[in-house]
Amino acid sequence: MPKLAANVSTLFPQLDFLDRFAAAASAGFRAVEYQFPYDWSAQAVAERAHEAGLEVVLHNLPAGDRAKGERGIACLPGRSAEFREGVEGAIEYARAARCPRLNCLAGIAPADAPRARCLDTLVENLRYAAARLKAAGLALMVEACNTRSMPGFFLSTSAQVLEALDAAGADNAFLQYDIFHMQIMEGDLARTIERLLPRIGHMQLADVPERHEPGTGEINLGFLLAHIDRIGYRGWIGCEYNPSGDTVQGLAWAKPYL
Repeated sequence: MPKLAANVSTLFPQLDFLDRFAAAASAGFRAVEYQFPYDWSAQAVAERAHEAGLEVVLHNLPAGDRAKGERGIACLPGRSAEFREGVEGAIEYARAARCPRLNCLAGIAPADAPRARCLDTLVENLRYAAARLKAAGLALMVEACNTRSMPGFFLSTSAQVLEALDAAGADNAFLQYDIFHMQIMEGDLARTIERLLPRIGHMQLADVPERHEPGTGEINLGFLLAHIDRIGYRGWIGCEYNPSGDTVQGLAWAKPYL
């Protein structure tokens, strides 16, 4: 059966972030993920997760200044020192919460930077991050994001992520496959996931086009979840969507899996 993790950065938005862990547990989740925990202390985040009896399965590396439109810095020339500092901080958060994997957002490439230079920067940063995470017993995820939601995002297809991963050559680095992003960019979800399964380290879901819960858009997520289970994926699937209404009422689709 598919294993669902609540993304408490997007679900239960009416609650303060630290109060969302208990809400996720009450809704039936056994695990959580979150995007950027860095506005709270590592200890506070870990305590709330563990008090709720939840496993923490994923969070992101620091991704720059979101208020300035940054969506990751891993591909940005001249920002490697900041990236490496973020890796070290993220490892501390992961250790506190006993989170086994961290996701890297490549970022939006500067318009005046050649793609080859950005790719070289990204690969160098991935090598560094993978090595530091491996020493800490952690896995590195790398995600492609659609260019409709994030215009100019450097990695927008699974193939581009795999190109960067292959160049980095790290055995603890994997593709994070986000169903929402890849439906927009690639489609053919069932066969693509099956083909890429050995390279996938984590998955996330949301329906298209509005990034709401399953059943609100065009993806047959009932079929897709059954297919993912049938082909042997045993990892977590993060529910990283924006609820169209009350989070708990909107979880009717998830009851068979919780």
